[in-house]
Amino acid sequence: MHVFVTGASGFIGRAVVAELVAAGHEVTGLARSDASAAVVKDLGAAVHRGDLDDLDRIREGASAADAVVHLANKHDWTNPEATNRAERAAVQTISDTLAGSDRPFALASGLALPGLGRPSTERDPNPSVGPDSMRGGAENLALTYAGRGVRVIPVRFAPTVHGEGDHGFISIVAQAARRRGASLYPGEGANRWPAVHRSDAARLVRLGLEKAPAGTLLHAAAEDGVPVRQIAEALADRLGVPAKSAPAEQLADELPFVGRFLGADMPTTSTITRDLLGWRPTGPTLLEDIAAGYYDVHAD
Repeated sequence: MHVFVTGASGFIGRAVVAELVAAGHEVTGLARSDASAAVVKDLGAAVHRGDLDDLDRIREGASAADAVVHLANKHDWTNPEATNRAERAAVQTISDTLAGSDRPFALASGLALPGLGRPSTERDPNPSVGPDSMRGGAENLALTYAGRGVRVIPVRFAPTVHGEGDHGFISIVAQAARRRGASLYPGEGANRWPAVHRSDAARLVRLGLEKAPAGTLLHAAAEDGVPVRQIAEALADRLGVPAKSAPAEQLADELPFVGRFLGADMPTTSTITRDLLGWRPTGPTLLEDIAAGYYDVHAD
């Protein structure tokens, strides 16, 4: 297949492009800068210049491809409304472009489904509906196209997609621990975060494109839930600071957006995904990657 990938030069995107190229697929990656274009080319993919706000360029890239993988996101924690609007607009544009073609469309979604009182599964609906919701309700918007000739495949990534070079949630938590001189966890720290190594996540995206039926929800979670206290203690060991309990409200105030998730209990399963696609995660665990030093940070 010829696959168009947004977010191709990002942390997850680089792994996905490499996985697709290694499997023999032709890849074109969206790149907004010369530096991003160089990364995409080095991975063996063609470059399509544009960014998340350039819907015409996104439309052109999707139109010319046999399949689309949408990974780009602004991740602007200070302006989530703008991030959500951009996400919805991009997903709407890609979906409209692919409508009636039966081409596959894998899009990044999230596993933030707290408050269920049990591990979430692929059968649980995403509560985010409408443009003002998380990610602009993009997952549910895309799923409406499953009956309109698009092989829509939402891939719900664990909150922590980890590995060398990760600058996501765990990196932000590590930086905060260094600044304050303590690695904090909410309350008893028994709440759980799912996790997946980026190589396993990339392989799941490829398998989904190749095999998953329209409307399939995939869970990219190798670990169902790592207790947050264990994460804090592992970071404390690497950073040479104590691990301490703190009220969940304090963490939410200190780390906007990220801190709110740090206090949530979000266990999940990926049993349906594994059985459907034969996906078997083989990468390091989150605690192994922390112990390897990938989240070490230094004082300013």
